Amino acid sequence: MYYRSLSVTFVFLLFQMPNILIVEDHPVVVEGLQKLLCDKGITANCLVANTVKDCLLTLNVITPDLILLDYNLPDGNGLDLCKTILNMKPFMKILAISSYKEQSLVMQMMENGAMGYVLKNASEGEIIEAVTVVLSGKKYLCEETQNILNKKNSNHSILTRRELEVLKFISDGFTNPEIADKLFISPLTVDSHRKNLIVKLDAKNTASLIKIAFQNKYL
Repeated sequence: MYYRSLSVTFVFLLFQMPNILIVEDHPVVVEGLQKLLCDKGITANCLVANTVKDCLLTLNVITPDLILLDYNLPDGNGLDLCKTILNMKPFMKILAISSYKEQSLVMQMMENGAMGYVLKNASEGEIIEAVTVVLSGKKYLCEETQNILNKKNSNHSILTRRELEVLKFISDGFTNPEIADKLFISPLTVDSHRKNLIVKLDAKNTASLIKIAFQNKYL
């Protein structure tokens, strides 16, 4: 009887724990987050989606209590996905967890409905705090993210070598499939680089992206 009631109690607690969906394509990051959340007793129900498509398919079946959302995904980006998720499920709690530190990206992610933004290099304590705060229905920004948002007139981010390559082809008028063919990558990856460029350079569209790139001597 004693062991049975322990089992019933465990099952009860299991179902009381929040369901958390991790949307991230890097196995090491996924495993680290799963272990952290389980070891700290935050959840025993940690689901994973590696792509935008997997995430949306999962959300058609279940409604997690919280989504940990990365920005850079193989078939899209977290910025657009955040908005799509909230169109599907308006009260979904989303915590962005990313390595991107661009002020404009943080602001756009929050404007698109994320309740928090924490960097992947944050301490375990800060990540746990972010998860618990957002689960409680409040907004959260890690200390470094707050510092990023508090900076006024911040300089544009340094572009990666690949982003500079994509930018040059965009300025030459090539389409995403044409750029993908030249760089031996997928059109989805090119589209992701294009969106990253627009975010990093605070551009509204491709035309303004090229103009800003010339002004900042990237071209």
